[in-house]
Amino acid sequence: MLPPRSRPRPGVRAGTALLLAGLLLAGAAAAPVAAAGTPGEPGTAGIGDPYFPQDGNGGIDVLHYAVHDAYDLDERRLRGHTVLTLRATEDLASLHLDLLLPVTSVRVDGRRAAYDRPNRHELRITPRDPLAAGETVRVRVAYDGWPGTIRWRGDAPWLADDHEVVTMGEPHMAAWWFPANDHPRDKASFDVSVTVPRDLQVVANGVRVSRRVHGPRATTHWRSVEPMAPYLAFFAAGRFAVRHGSDGGLPWTVAVSKAVPSPTRQRSMRLMLRTPGVVAWLEGELGDYPFAVTGGLTTSLAPGFALENQTRPTYPVLAAGSVGTVVHELAHQWFGDSVSVRDWRDVWLNEGAATFMEARWDETHGGRSAEQWLEQTYDGIDAHDDFWRIRVADPGPGRLFAWPVYVRGGMALEALRRRIDDEPTFWLLLRTWLADHRGGNGSTADFEALAEQVTGLDLDGFFRAWLHATSRPARTAANGLSGG
Repeated sequence: MLPPRSRPRPGVRAGTALLLAGLLLAGAAAAPVAAAGTPGEPGTAGIGDPYFPQDGNGGIDVLHYAVHDAYDLDERRLRGHTVLTLRATEDLASLHLDLLLPVTSVRVDGRRAAYDRPNRHELRITPRDPLAAGETVRVRVAYDGWPGTIRWRGDAPWLADDHEVVTMGEPHMAAWWFPANDHPRDKASFDVSVTVPRDLQVVANGVRVSRRVHGPRATTHWRSVEPMAPYLAFFAAGRFAVRHGSDGGLPWTVAVSKAVPSPTRQRSMRLMLRTPGVVAWLEGELGDYPFAVTGGLTTSLAPGFALENQTRPTYPVLAAGSVGTVVHELAHQWFGDSVSVRDWRDVWLNEGAATFMEARWDETHGGRSAEQWLEQTYDGIDAHDDFWRIRVADPGPGRLFAWPVYVRGGMALEALRRRIDDEPTFWLLLRTWLADHRGGNGSTADFEALAEQVTGLDLDGFFRAWLHATSRPARTAANGLSGG
C-alpha cells in the first residue's frame, strides 16, 4: 500500500433517517431457531493476532466465498448475501464470522440457523446440528445496510459518491461488504457478483466470467481461483475506460474512471498500461508471477493511497512519472498477496520488500543505485529522529503503516544484500522465500531463519539492529553499511 502517511478517514455521509433504519436493521438480532445438542466448543471470536484480537475466527477454515451484492449508488445502500464454503477445524457448537452490516438471515446447509451479535463486529452462528471437526458446510448470510455509515475502532473505509464506489482498505475492508474470516491466515477462492444500474461497469479481482443485463440493472460476475486474503478482495462500480490484452501469455485488464478529466485520464491509462511490462520485469527479479491474471484500476475517488488488491491493484489519480507506485503495488503480488503475513506485526515483510523493489527498479532503469539510496537515507536522517524509534518487526497496531516501517524495511533488505555481499545468494534468498511460502503466510522469525540457512551466516546481530532495535543501526560492515 502507498502512501501510508495519510490513510483515509471518509466522513459519515447519510441522513438521520438512513442511520436510524440501519440501527433498526441491526436490532433484528436473531432468528428464533434453537440449536440441538451442543457437543463441541464455541468457536473463538478471533484467530489469534495480538494486534487485532477480533480479526478472523477460531475453529474454521473458509475454502470459498460466493459474494452476491447489489449496491445502490444514490441511496449508498448495499444488499446481498454471501455463501461461505467452510470446514470446521475442531468440534464446534457455534462459529463466528466478521461482519459489520446488519444481518437479515443465516442458513447452514440450507437450514435456518440461530445467530446473534456479541458486538457490532462479530456474527455468532449456532447451527441446528453442531459441526464435527473436518466437516464441510455451506453458510449463507444475508445482509442489508449502509456501509458508508459504519465506523469500527476508528476505521471508516467505505469510499463512494453518487457515481462511483470502490472497496479498498487495509488491514480491514471485507466486513463492510461481506461476512468473512477476516485475517490473512485464512485465504480462499472467490466468486464476486455485483449488481448495479446497467449503465455502470463493475471491475473486481481475477477474471470476468459474465455480465447479465436484467431490466434497468446488470450483474457482473468475477472469479478469483487462487486463494486470497479477504482484505484483498475488492470491487469497483462506475463508468470506466477498460483495456484488455495479453503479455507473454499473461492476460491483463486495466481500467480508469471516466470521471477523471480527459487529459489526466489519458495519462492515467498510459500508466496503467505499464502494468504488463512491470510484471515482466518483476518476474525476472523474483520468479514467476504467482497469479493467472494481472491489471490495475485508477479511481476518480480520493482514497489517499494505492492498494495491492490481488491481481488488480487500485490507485488514486497519480502524478506524471509515478511508475514507482505501480512497481510497489505489483511487487506486493509476490510480497503480501502470494506470501502474506502470519500476523499483522510482520507487515514490514510486505511493505519493506515492495519499497526495496522500487529502489531496485530505479537502479536498473537509469536512476541511483539501491546502495546509494540506502546510504543517502541513512545519512539524511538524524540518529535522534523518531524515524529510528519504531520497532520495524513489531511497530504496534497504531503504526502498522508508518513511513519508517516501509523505508526502514526496504533499507534492511538492501543492507542485507550488502551484508551477504553475493548477488546470486541474495536473490536466491528472496526467491526461496517466495517459493517456500507461495500461497501461504510467513513471519519475521521465518524470514530470519531462512536467511541464515541460505547464506550460512550468523545474522542475529544484523536483524536485531535493523528490525528489532529502536535506535539507528551502527555504521558497520556487519550491518551492511559502508565506512564501518
